[in-house]
Amino acid sequence: MRAIDMHCDTIMKIYQASGTELRENNFQIDLFRMKESPTVLQNFAMFIPLDEVDDPYRVCREMIACYHTEMGKNTDLIRPITTMAEYEENQAAGRLSALLTMEEGAPLAGRLDRLEEFYDLGVRMLTLTWNFENEIGFPNALYWNDKLQTLDTKQKGLTEIGIKIVQRMEELGMIIDVSHGSDQLVRDVLTYTKRPFVASHSNARSVCNHPRNLSDELIRGIADQGGVIGMNYYEAFIRPSNSQQSLIEGLMHHIQHFIQIGGIECVGLGSDFDGIEEHPELADIRSIEKIEQALREAGFSASEREKIFYQNVERLYREFLS
Repeated sequence: MRAIDMHCDTIMKIYQASGTELRENNFQIDLFRMKESPTVLQNFAMFIPLDEVDDPYRVCREMIACYHTEMGKNTDLIRPITTMAEYEENQAAGRLSALLTMEEGAPLAGRLDRLEEFYDLGVRMLTLTWNFENEIGFPNALYWNDKLQTLDTKQKGLTEIGIKIVQRMEELGMIIDVSHGSDQLVRDVLTYTKRPFVASHSNARSVCNHPRNLSDELIRGIADQGGVIGMNYYEAFIRPSNSQQSLIEGLMHHIQHFIQIGGIECVGLGSDFDGIEEHPELADIRSIEKIEQALREAGFSASEREKIFYQNVERLYREFLS
Protein backbone atom coordinates (compact mmCIF):
# COMPACT_ATOMS: atom_id res chain seq x y z
CA MET A 1 0.00 0.00 0.00
CA ARG A 2 1.28 3.45 -0.94
CA ALA A 3 0.24 6.67 0.81
CA ILE A 4 0.25 10.38 -0.03
CA ASP A 5 -0.09 12.89 2.81
CA MET A 6 -1.35 16.32 1.74
CA HIS A 7 -0.21 18.31 4.78
CA CYS A 8 2.46 18.55 7.47
CA ASP A 9 4.28 21.42 9.22
CA THR A 10 7.63 19.68 9.70
CA ILE A 11 9.73 22.24 7.82
CA MET A 12 8.47 25.01 10.12
CA LYS A 13 9.67 23.03 13.13
CA ILE A 14 13.07 22.42 11.53
CA TYR A 15 13.31 26.12 10.62
CA GLN A 16 12.48 27.14 14.20
CA ALA A 17 14.71 24.59 15.97
CA SER A 18 18.34 25.22 15.10
CA GLY A 19 20.33 22.06 14.53
CA THR A 20 17.39 19.79 13.69
CA GLU A 21 17.21 17.98 10.39
CA LEU A 22 14.61 16.28 8.22
CA ARG A 23 16.63 13.09 7.97
CA GLU A 24 16.22 12.19 11.64
CA ASN A 25 14.53 14.15 14.43
CA ASN A 26 12.15 13.88 17.38
CA PHE A 27 9.18 15.38 15.54
CA GLN A 28 6.29 13.42 14.02
CA ILE A 29 7.92 13.14 10.60
CA ASP A 30 11.48 12.42 9.54
CA LEU A 31 12.85 10.61 6.51
CA PHE A 32 13.84 7.41 8.29
CA ARG A 33 10.31 6.98 9.65
CA MET A 34 8.82 7.94 6.28
CA LYS A 35 10.75 5.04 4.77
CA GLU A 36 9.25 2.73 7.42
CA SER A 37 5.73 3.92 6.55
CA PRO A 38 3.72 3.46 3.33
CA THR A 39 4.28 7.16 2.49
CA VAL A 40 5.70 7.82 -0.97
CA LEU A 41 4.82 11.53 -1.30
CA GLN A 42 4.68 14.08 1.50
CA ASN A 43 3.41 17.63 1.09
CA PHE A 44 5.60 19.97 3.15
CA ALA A 45 3.74 23.18 4.05
CA MET A 46 5.53 26.45 4.74
CA PHE A 47 3.33 27.45 7.66
CA ILE A 48 3.52 31.16 8.58
CA PRO A 49 1.94 31.98 11.99
CA LEU A 50 1.00 35.63 11.47
CA ASP A 51 0.81 36.30 15.21
CA GLU A 52 4.48 35.32 15.61
CA VAL A 53 6.29 36.82 12.61
CA ASP A 54 7.01 40.42 11.65
CA ASP A 55 7.53 39.84 7.92
CA PRO A 56 5.55 36.90 6.45
CA TYR A 57 7.22 37.23 3.05
CA ARG A 58 10.76 37.09 4.45
CA VAL A 59 9.97 34.18 6.77
CA CYS A 60 8.29 32.23 3.99
CA ARG A 61 11.29 32.72 1.69
CA GLU A 62 13.59 31.56 4.51
CA MET A 63 11.45 28.49 5.13
CA ILE A 64 11.52 27.63 1.43
CA ALA A 65 15.31 27.97 1.50
CA CYS A 66 15.33 25.60 4.51
CA TYR A 67 13.16 23.14 2.58
CA HIS A 68 15.48 23.18 -0.43
CA THR A 69 18.52 22.78 1.83
CA GLU A 70 16.99 19.70 3.46
CA MET A 71 16.09 18.29 0.05
CA GLY A 72 19.65 18.86 -1.16
CA LYS A 73 21.15 17.07 1.86
CA ASN A 74 19.00 13.99 1.43
CA THR A 75 18.89 13.17 -2.27
CA ASP A 76 19.56 9.52 -1.48
CA LEU A 77 16.19 9.29 0.29
CA ILE A 78 13.93 12.04 -1.07
CA ARG A 79 13.72 14.52 -3.93
CA PRO A 80 11.29 17.38 -4.58
CA ILE A 81 8.81 17.18 -7.41
CA THR A 82 6.90 19.73 -9.46
CA THR A 83 5.70 17.25 -12.09
CA MET A 84 4.20 13.77 -12.04
CA ALA A 85 7.08 12.61 -14.26
CA GLU A 86 9.47 13.45 -11.40
CA TYR A 87 7.20 11.62 -8.98
CA GLU A 88 7.19 8.53 -11.17
CA GLU A 89 10.97 8.73 -11.55
CA ASN A 90 11.33 8.77 -7.76
CA GLN A 91 8.94 5.83 -7.50
CA ALA A 92 10.98 3.81 -9.98
CA ALA A 93 14.20 4.61 -8.08
CA GLY A 94 12.71 3.77 -4.67
CA ARG A 95 12.98 7.35 -3.46
CA LEU A 96 10.47 9.41 -1.51
CA SER A 97 8.90 12.50 -3.08
CA ALA A 98 8.24 15.93 -1.59
CA LEU A 99 5.78 18.59 -2.76
CA LEU A 100 6.32 22.18 -1.64
CA THR A 101 3.19 23.95 -0.36
CA MET A 102 2.32 27.09 1.61
CA GLU A 103 -0.11 27.40 4.52
CA GLU A 104 -1.07 31.08 4.68
CA GLY A 105 -1.55 33.50 1.77
CA ALA A 106 -0.23 36.57 3.58
CA PRO A 107 3.32 36.33 2.11
CA LEU A 108 1.74 37.23 -1.25
CA ALA A 109 0.51 40.57 0.17
CA GLY A 110 -2.25 40.35 -2.45
CA ARG A 111 0.28 40.52 -5.31
CA LEU A 112 0.00 38.33 -8.38
CA ASP A 113 3.70 38.76 -9.12
CA ARG A 114 4.52 37.19 -5.75
CA LEU A 115 2.20 34.29 -6.52
CA GLU A 116 4.20 33.69 -9.67
CA GLU A 117 7.45 34.12 -7.73
CA PHE A 118 6.47 31.37 -5.28
CA TYR A 119 5.37 29.17 -8.17
CA ASP A 120 8.81 29.60 -9.72
CA LEU A 121 10.34 28.57 -6.37
CA GLY A 122 8.45 25.27 -6.62
CA VAL A 123 5.27 25.92 -4.62
CA ARG A 124 2.44 23.85 -6.08
CA MET A 125 -0.29 24.25 -3.45
CA LEU A 126 -1.43 27.24 -1.40
CA THR A 127 -3.68 27.16 1.67
CA LEU A 128 -5.41 30.51 1.13
CA THR A 129 -5.76 31.46 4.81
CA TRP A 130 -4.79 30.19 8.22
CA ASN A 131 -6.74 31.47 11.24
CA PHE A 132 -6.37 35.16 10.39
CA GLU A 133 -7.80 37.44 7.74
CA ASN A 134 -5.39 38.23 4.92
CA GLU A 135 -5.49 39.93 1.53
CA ILE A 136 -6.99 36.81 -0.08
CA GLY A 137 -9.88 36.14 2.26
CA PHE A 138 -11.29 35.17 5.62
CA PRO A 139 -11.06 32.06 7.86
CA ASN A 140 -13.79 30.35 9.88
CA ALA A 141 -11.83 31.09 13.07
CA LEU A 142 -13.24 34.64 12.89
CA TYR A 143 -16.85 33.45 12.92
CA TRP A 144 -16.90 30.76 15.62
CA ASN A 145 -18.61 31.31 18.97
CA ASP A 146 -16.82 28.85 21.22
CA LYS A 147 -19.28 29.30 24.10
CA LEU A 148 -22.34 28.60 21.96
CA GLN A 149 -20.54 26.15 19.66
CA THR A 150 -22.05 27.84 16.63
CA LEU A 151 -20.73 29.37 13.44
CA ASP A 152 -21.95 32.77 12.30
CA THR A 153 -23.84 32.45 9.03
CA LYS A 154 -22.91 36.03 8.00
CA GLN A 155 -19.40 35.61 6.68
CA LYS A 156 -16.91 37.13 4.27
CA GLY A 157 -15.10 34.92 1.79
CA LEU A 158 -12.68 35.81 -0.97
CA THR A 159 -11.69 39.44 -1.44
CA GLU A 160 -11.61 41.00 -4.91
CA ILE A 161 -7.88 40.34 -5.17
CA GLY A 162 -8.48 36.88 -3.69
CA ILE A 163 -10.71 36.06 -6.65
CA LYS A 164 -7.96 37.13 -9.04
CA ILE A 165 -5.40 35.09 -7.12
CA VAL A 166 -7.39 31.82 -7.20
CA GLN A 167 -8.11 32.29 -10.89
CA ARG A 168 -4.42 32.90 -11.59
CA MET A 169 -3.57 29.83 -9.52
CA GLU A 170 -5.75 27.76 -11.84
CA GLU A 171 -3.95 29.20 -14.86
CA LEU A 172 -0.51 28.52 -13.39
CA GLY A 173 -1.33 25.02 -12.22
CA MET A 174 -1.06 25.75 -8.49
CA ILE A 175 -3.56 23.79 -6.40
CA ILE A 176 -6.02 25.82 -4.31
CA ASP A 177 -6.37 24.63 -0.71
CA VAL A 178 -9.39 25.84 1.30
CA SER A 179 -8.64 24.29 4.70
CA HIS A 180 -9.08 26.94 7.42
CA GLY A 181 -11.17 29.10 5.06
CA SER A 182 -14.59 30.41 5.97
CA ASP A 183 -17.62 28.61 4.60
CA GLN A 184 -18.18 31.61 2.35
CA LEU A 185 -14.60 31.45 1.11
CA VAL A 186 -15.14 27.84 0.00
CA ARG A 187 -18.41 28.83 -1.69
CA ASP A 188 -16.57 31.66 -3.46
CA VAL A 189 -13.86 29.29 -4.68
CA LEU A 190 -16.60 27.03 -6.05
CA THR A 191 -18.16 30.05 -7.77
CA TYR A 192 -15.04 31.57 -9.30
CA THR A 193 -13.04 28.46 -10.29
CA LYS A 194 -13.57 25.51 -12.60
CA ARG A 195 -10.78 23.07 -11.79
CA PRO A 196 -10.64 20.67 -8.82
CA PHE A 197 -9.21 21.96 -5.55
CA VAL A 198 -8.51 20.52 -2.12
CA ALA A 199 -9.12 20.91 1.57
CA SER A 200 -5.77 19.39 2.46
CA HIS A 201 -6.40 18.76 6.16
CA SER A 202 -10.09 19.03 7.13
CA ASN A 203 -12.75 16.69 8.53
CA ALA A 204 -16.56 16.53 8.58
CA ARG A 205 -18.56 18.98 10.72
CA SER A 206 -21.58 16.67 10.89
CA VAL A 207 -19.39 14.13 12.70
CA CYS A 208 -17.51 16.61 14.92
CA ASN A 209 -18.87 20.13 15.28
CA HIS A 210 -15.78 22.29 14.80
CA PRO A 211 -15.35 25.33 12.51
CA ARG A 212 -12.26 23.77 10.92
CA ASN A 213 -14.39 20.92 9.65
CA LEU A 214 -16.47 21.06 6.48
CA SER A 215 -20.25 21.16 6.24
CA ASP A 216 -22.03 18.60 4.07
CA GLU A 217 -22.82 21.36 1.57
CA LEU A 218 -19.12 22.12 1.11
CA ILE A 219 -18.07 18.47 1.04
CA ARG A 220 -20.55 17.89 -1.78
CA GLY A 221 -19.38 21.00 -3.64
CA ILE A 222 -15.69 20.06 -3.44
CA ALA A 223 -16.47 16.50 -4.53
CA ASP A 224 -18.67 17.60 -7.43
CA GLN A 225 -15.78 19.72 -8.75
CA GLY A 226 -13.44 16.74 -8.59
CA GLY A 227 -11.61 17.84 -5.44
CA VAL A 228 -10.06 15.85 -2.61
CA ILE A 229 -10.29 16.32 1.17
CA GLY A 230 -7.42 15.14 3.37
CA MET A 231 -8.41 13.58 6.70
CA ASN A 232 -6.85 15.52 9.60
CA TYR A 233 -5.52 13.50 12.57
CA TYR A 234 -5.99 16.21 15.20
CA GLU A 235 -8.11 14.92 18.08
CA ALA A 236 -10.27 18.07 18.42
CA PHE A 237 -11.29 17.77 14.75
CA ILE A 238 -12.08 14.05 15.01
CA ARG A 239 -14.27 13.57 18.07
CA PRO A 240 -16.10 15.59 20.73
CA SER A 241 -14.19 16.06 23.98
CA ASN A 242 -16.60 13.77 25.86
CA SER A 243 -16.43 10.94 23.32
CA GLN A 244 -15.36 7.46 24.42
CA GLN A 245 -14.48 6.25 20.95
CA SER A 246 -10.86 5.74 19.94
CA LEU A 247 -9.16 8.21 17.63
CA ILE A 248 -9.02 5.60 14.87
CA GLU A 249 -12.73 4.82 15.26
CA GLY A 250 -13.50 8.53 15.06
CA LEU A 251 -11.45 8.92 11.91
CA MET A 252 -13.32 5.98 10.35
CA HIS A 253 -16.60 7.80 11.00
CA HIS A 254 -15.29 10.88 9.16
CA ILE A 255 -14.12 8.79 6.21
CA GLN A 256 -17.45 6.96 6.00
CA HIS A 257 -19.33 10.27 6.19
CA PHE A 258 -17.26 11.82 3.40
CA ILE A 259 -17.97 8.79 1.24
CA GLN A 260 -21.69 9.01 1.99
CA ILE A 261 -21.84 12.71 1.06
CA GLY A 262 -19.22 13.09 -1.69
CA GLY A 263 -18.24 9.60 -2.80
CA ILE A 264 -15.02 7.72 -2.19
CA GLU A 265 -13.16 9.71 -4.86
CA CYS A 266 -13.11 12.81 -2.62
CA VAL A 267 -11.25 11.22 0.32
CA GLY A 268 -7.52 11.48 0.99
CA LEU A 269 -5.04 11.84 3.86
CA GLY A 270 -3.88 15.12 5.40
CA SER A 271 -2.29 14.30 8.74
CA ASP A 272 -1.28 17.81 9.90
CA PHE A 273 1.69 16.13 11.59
CA ASP A 274 4.05 18.52 13.36
CA GLY A 275 1.22 21.03 13.46
CA ILE A 276 -0.82 19.03 15.97
CA GLU A 277 -0.25 17.61 19.44
CA GLU A 278 1.09 14.08 19.51
CA HIS A 279 -1.47 11.41 20.34
CA PRO A 280 -0.40 7.83 21.16
CA GLU A 281 -2.89 6.33 18.70
CA LEU A 282 -1.46 8.30 15.78
CA ALA A 283 1.93 9.29 17.16
CA ASP A 284 3.91 9.75 13.96
CA ILE A 285 3.96 9.04 10.25
CA ARG A 286 4.32 5.29 10.76
CA SER A 287 0.90 5.25 12.45
CA ILE A 288 -0.97 5.52 9.16
CA GLU A 289 -0.67 1.75 8.89
CA LYS A 290 -3.25 1.67 11.72
CA ILE A 291 -5.66 3.57 9.48
CA GLU A 292 -5.15 1.09 6.67
CA GLN A 293 -5.78 -1.79 9.09
CA ALA A 294 -8.95 -0.11 10.40
CA LEU A 295 -10.23 0.39 6.86
CA ARG A 296 -9.58 -3.26 6.10
CA GLU A 297 -11.44 -4.34 9.24
CA ALA A 298 -14.32 -2.00 8.33
CA GLY A 299 -14.77 -3.90 5.08
CA PHE A 300 -13.05 -1.57 2.62
CA SER A 301 -11.67 -3.46 -0.37
CA ALA A 302 -8.05 -3.15 -1.48
CA SER A 303 -9.09 -0.89 -4.38
CA GLU A 304 -11.09 1.35 -2.04
CA ARG A 305 -8.18 1.63 0.39
CA GLU A 306 -5.86 2.52 -2.47
CA LYS A 307 -8.17 5.33 -3.57
CA ILE A 308 -8.17 6.84 -0.09
CA PHE A 309 -4.46 6.36 0.55
CA TYR A 310 -3.06 7.68 -2.74
CA GLN A 311 -5.02 7.24 -5.94
CA ASN A 312 -7.50 10.10 -5.44
CA VAL A 313 -4.66 12.54 -4.77
CA GLU A 314 -2.61 11.14 -7.64
CA ARG A 315 -5.56 11.69 -9.98
CA LEU A 316 -5.89 15.34 -8.96
CA TYR A 317 -2.12 15.94 -9.09
CA ARG A 318 -1.95 14.54 -12.62
CA GLU A 319 -4.27 17.33 -13.70
CA PHE A 320 -2.01 20.03 -12.25
CA LEU A 321 1.57 18.73 -12.16
CA SER A 322 2.24 18.42 -15.88
